[in-house]
Amino acid sequence: MPADAPSSRPLSAQTLSETHRRVLAFWAADCVERVLPLFEAAAPHESRPRDGLARVRAYGRGELDTAGEIRRRFEAGRAAGVVSAPAAVAAARAVGQATGIAHMGAHALGAAAYAVRAARLGADSETDDPQRAADAEIAWQLADLTVEARDALRRLPALGADPAGPLGSGLLARGDLGDTIRALQAGIASR
Repeated sequence: MPADAPSSRPLSAQTLSETHRRVLAFWAADCVERVLPLFEAAAPHESRPRDGLARVRAYGRGELDTAGEIRRRFEAGRAAGVVSAPAAVAAARAVGQATGIAHMGAHALGAAAYAVRAARLGADSETDDPQRAADAEIAWQLADLTVEARDALRRLPALGADPAGPLGSGLLARGDLGDTIRALQAGIASR
C-alpha cells in the first residue's frame, strides 16, 4: 500500500501522512540535536540517544521503513533512566519523542517541547536566565521550520483538542511542556 493510501481504519488527526511524518523527522532531529550534548555530558558511553537521532534522520530520508521504526520507537528514550541530571533526562526524552514520529507526527511537538525543557534546565543559572534560554530555543525552533514542516505542523489539532494521542490531555498538555507546545502552535499559526 502506498505511504499515504487510506487504511481500513481512520488515522488520528495527530498521526499525519507518512510524507508529513518524514518531513517532521528532520525538524525534530534538528531540535533534539541542539540539546543532545546535555545528555552526552552526563552519560558519554550511552549511545542510544545518538543512535536514535541517527535513525530519526534516516527515517526522514526514507531509508528506514515506518513499521520498523514504530517497533523501535522506545529504545532511545529508555536512556533517560541512566541519568539523573534533569537536563540530561529531558534531552533523552526529546530523542524518545522524535523516534515516535514514525508512529504519530504529533511527537514532533513533543520532541521540540522536551528540547526546550532541556535547554531551560541546562542553562547556567549564574550566567543565563533559564526562561530566556527556553524562549531562545522556541524562537530558534520556529525559525528553523521549513515551509513543508510548517505545513505539516499546521495540520495537527490544537493541544488538548483531540483527546487521544500525544497532544491529548496527557503529559505533553501540562506544565512547561504544554506551555511550550502552545507557544509553538501559536508561532506556527502566525507565520
